Amino acid sequence: MITLGIETSCDETAIALYDSDKGLVGESVFSQIELHSEYGGVIPELASRDHCQRIIQIYNQALGAIDPSEIDYIAYTAGPGLLGTLLIGENFAQGLAIALNKPLIPVNHLEAHLMAPFLSTGDISFPFLTLLVSGGHSLIIDVEAFNKYKILGQSRDDAVGEAFDKVAKLIGLGYPGGPEIEKISKNGDFKKFDFPQPMLHSPNYDFSFSGLKTAVLYTVQGIQEMDNQIQADIAASFQHVVTEVLIKKVTKALEDTGRKSIVMTGGVAANKLLRDKITVLRDKLNINVLYPPLAHCTDNAAMVAYLGSLKYDQAEYNLFSQARPRWSLES
Repeated sequence: MITLGIETSCDETAIALYDSDKGLVGESVFSQIELHSEYGGVIPELASRDHCQRIIQIYNQALGAIDPSEIDYIAYTAGPGLLGTLLIGENFAQGLAIALNKPLIPVNHLEAHLMAPFLSTGDISFPFLTLLVSGGHSLIIDVEAFNKYKILGQSRDDAVGEAFDKVAKLIGLGYPGGPEIEKISKNGDFKKFDFPQPMLHSPNYDFSFSGLKTAVLYTVQGIQEMDNQIQADIAASFQHVVTEVLIKKVTKALEDTGRKSIVMTGGVAANKLLRDKITVLRDKLNINVLYPPLAHCTDNAAMVAYLGSLKYDQAEYNLFSQARPRWSLES
């Protein structure tokens, strides 16, 4: 059984094919980073247009030598995400469904991230916690079973990846900010600037990053001349505080729920300092930590195709739009 996955929720045009017997058999991704870098963030209209221009090429690359008639199901990201970009993927999925006479499976982008670490093994062991941290999302999720999810904590303002992007722009770094801050932080002193750790001692699992971002702004405004060392020190101090907050909240959630496994996913899950701190926590609490491959931490269609293969019994030849910019995991 082969499931085609389509991902266009933001600025990656991605298509993949997952074979229930062989695993991932085809994949192609095009990132729009260069397109949006001069603006310091994703411009929805430009993203939608670029998806239109790229998606057929990406489809052909992912398909390779596989005949389209071999596809059994077509899964696509129906939300959450940018509505305009979601509609590009949905329209393409529906066109394929008509052309190939195949049923559709609209999937939740966040749920696909939850399942990404199991792409290579196919062996899911419930229950587990998930820390999903990306440019658009910051969530701690209790995954009790398939289709049974509870959001324990989330950002009350900026997503953590968004905070990385904004801070990077404040100190003169490029986009996306996460990799830029991580790279320059290697030369910085994380103790140089005493930035606040928002909501660190709150009784819940929620995050807040807007105040931290503002603290960096005031610090930058008070610096007469920014040089490479100050830039590195600010980046290192900011990265240290963010990862400390994430670790403290995850630790509380693990201890309170008694879960023995945690999935780390989303683009920020690729951050080496965060991974190092999670490794220390793993050894301290004797837990199991799972990551997708680095290429599947960020948005991709492989996780969409895999999730679609798990939901094959929900496939329908339904051409009504399912696209939605907001779609809670709990609904």
